[in-house]
Amino acid sequence: MIVNEIQNEYRKYITRRWFFSQCGVGLGSMALASLLGTNKALGAVVDNPLSPKKPHFAPKAKRVIYLFMAGGPSHLELFDYKPELAKWDGKLPPEELLKGYRAAFINPNSTLLGPKFKFAKHGKCGAEISELLPHLSKVADDIAIVKSMKTDAFNHAPAQIFANTGSQQFGRPSLGAWTTYGLGSESQDLPAYVVFSTGQKGTSGGASNWGAGFLPTVYAGVPFRTSGDPVLFLKNPRGFDDKTQRDSLDSLKRLNEMHLAEVGDPEIASRISSFEMAYRMQGVAPEVMDLNKESKETLEMYGAEPGKSSYANCCLLARRLVERGVRFVQIFHEAWDHHGGLVGGLKDQCGKTDKPSAALIQDLKQRGLLEDTLVIWGGEFGRTPMVQGGNDGRDHHPNAFTVWLAGGGAKPGLTLGETDEFGFNAAKDPVHVHDLNATILRLLGFDHTKLTYRFQGRDFRLTDVHGEVVSKLLA
Repeated sequence: MIVNEIQNEYRKYITRRWFFSQCGVGLGSMALASLLGTNKALGAVVDNPLSPKKPHFAPKAKRVIYLFMAGGPSHLELFDYKPELAKWDGKLPPEELLKGYRAAFINPNSTLLGPKFKFAKHGKCGAEISELLPHLSKVADDIAIVKSMKTDAFNHAPAQIFANTGSQQFGRPSLGAWTTYGLGSESQDLPAYVVFSTGQKGTSGGASNWGAGFLPTVYAGVPFRTSGDPVLFLKNPRGFDDKTQRDSLDSLKRLNEMHLAEVGDPEIASRISSFEMAYRMQGVAPEVMDLNKESKETLEMYGAEPGKSSYANCCLLARRLVERGVRFVQIFHEAWDHHGGLVGGLKDQCGKTDKPSAALIQDLKQRGLLEDTLVIWGGEFGRTPMVQGGNDGRDHHPNAFTVWLAGGGAKPGLTLGETDEFGFNAAKDPVHVHDLNATILRLLGFDHTKLTYRFQGRDFRLTDVHGEVVSKLLA
């Protein structure tokens, strides 16, 4: 009996809960001190995880604005003109082109569809850009166009998640989360990573596109609404004054601290941090989101209209956010899935996005921000050279698509890579999604093989075991 009591007492002192709550200064208390940026918790001196951090080497980019064109814009109508494809319009593709190819919906042995719009060369660099993008054409010398992108997935949800997390499976941290994990934030009053959703619907991949995965949730993207209050319940209800709110938060904080000390779950510390961030945002976010403070000239340059929900407004808000220290802003514009109605759909979406995207580059440049702000434009894949939807649509296509980058150390005026004569396969300087992500991290000052997080017994990274930095993209 005495032996059993001794064994039970011994087990008590080797439990995980006892270790987290009692060992040394307590890991739970350390996590709390880390997330709250305080050095008062049991004498532990731990920095706030969102405080600015130094990367592996001097970065070219200090912040990112990612214009994610969800749905798969057609590279063949926007950036990759193929006169040979025009000659083959209405004809079956060469048999060798389709060997081993799997399409998402169509029979791969469908007839080819020639490009629907005219192209011309622009800027001193001579970049070939579609007539659908007259505003982007004016800043051709400020952007780097990559025509030889390729990916592993050919349906929207897995391809979007793959582009943003490096995996087609749920549960991996997003590029924005890796960025804030590695760099922290320069803002104490706004989230480190802000997300907007515009277009006709939300992303197919959902919140996994901006989630933290197995990283602490403090690094996840925070969705902002595109009109009205940026987040719900930003204003206190009638009769609930600042003192009452502060007293309530302090009481809640003490209860959470007690729970954290008992169980040592860092997510409790993340919860405390989120409450405090929300409190500070009440005083800052409404001013940041008020576009009426912008000049008439700036609003006209973007095509922004205060009080309305639009992609243009979000581009201008992205500039306002990075000015105030937000590390990563991502706009998901889900509107490019043109299985049919290709001509009308592209005219519509380019009309909504071309002017604001170009204005963002111009605005950042004139404010001296473009040099260390990396702007990225692109979707999850391209579209097939073969027709779908009668004679006015294209299917999903992972073998070739186009993205562009501006600022933040990307080489301006560059056109990198080529596809074959049909725009079917990347034929020169192919750039895989993993390569693009490795290059983005390089511009942010990271060796993508060393920005890791240990989870379930192994070190994970954004690029998994793949990826090569595209040195030709670096200025």
